[in-house]
Amino acid sequence: MAVNLPFLRLVSLTPVLLLALAVALQALGRATPPRDSSTAATPSELNLAALAARKLYFGTATNNVELNDTAYFEILDDFKMFGQITPAKGMKWMETEPERGIYTFAQADQIAQLAKQGGKLLRGHNCVWYNALPGWVTNTTWTAPELAEVVQEHCFNIVRHWEGQAWDVINEPFNDDGTWRETMWFNTLNTTYIPLALHAARVADPHTKLYINEYNITGTGPKATSMKNLIKDLKRAGVPVHGVGVQAHETVGEVPTDIRKNLEELVALGIEVAITELDVKFNTLPPNAAGLEQQRRDYEAIVAACAEVKGCVGVTVWDFTDKASYSWIPGTFPGTGDACPWDDDLNKKPAYYGILDGFGIAR
Repeated sequence: MAVNLPFLRLVSLTPVLLLALAVALQALGRATPPRDSSTAATPSELNLAALAARKLYFGTATNNVELNDTAYFEILDDFKMFGQITPAKGMKWMETEPERGIYTFAQADQIAQLAKQGGKLLRGHNCVWYNALPGWVTNTTWTAPELAEVVQEHCFNIVRHWEGQAWDVINEPFNDDGTWRETMWFNTLNTTYIPLALHAARVADPHTKLYINEYNITGTGPKATSMKNLIKDLKRAGVPVHGVGVQAHETVGEVPTDIRKNLEELVALGIEVAITELDVKFNTLPPNAAGLEQQRRDYEAIVAACAEVKGCVGVTVWDFTDKASYSWIPGTFPGTGDACPWDDDLNKKPAYYGILDGFGIAR
């Protein structure tokens, strides 16, 4: 169902009102700090989500069409497996605001309701990305004030609709060499689109945790350094930012060896981190036994790094099965795949046990 929602036009505020808004937000932030990302559960040797909840959550991304797969749904809905869900597509701009001011929330609402009924955390993904945009956004020549208003309207309305969970407000702002990705946002607004989006999300839900989400920052390097510098700049400017999402789309046998160091450096900036989109792909298919064992070790290394860093709050796999079209990788990188911890018949692979080992769960 399409609904019209009121939106906040922050760009039209006078400097005096902006100052008053900033003061109010600071006071509100002191009075009601962001909610903890963890979830309470009773530990059990066989309960992955409950054991992980003592330190962090374990979750998965999913898409609506997959919910009709009964065998898949039984695993997804089982709290012993997953304590958190991310809608992989349903909250993106193309799906949520296909026309300006007309919001379509049904897809992600279905997943949000599933999470609520199952006692699972829900992650907001995402507000501002250079991809998955409707034509009314990409086919218009915007002035900077106009595009600033568009960013704020969209972020405010979707965060307001799905209140109460962490949000990937900004998605993938950097190139791999650490330079700024030249998107319509950056080319028109320079870097100001980032604080504009973060402030709008904060006004929409003063209790949510606001993240910047990026790939190829699992270990140290120029891209991770740029992310750290961005967080420093935002915090110095008083912009609300609470976390960095480390996507961790990796390749078997090529996982960075300094993950823990990198996560610790991010947390030291006064934020939390989460592994938000974990998968570990094979470049050559089908994998042999040695390759599957290497994939197990790679999953273990990534999960263990998060589990060992105070301030890393959770691990989410970017869907859990290699089943055709459920994983994004074969369609994006033809000839590669088998990146998930369950195979295409929904059987647990060695990678699943690597996750258990990374959490330190006896098996």
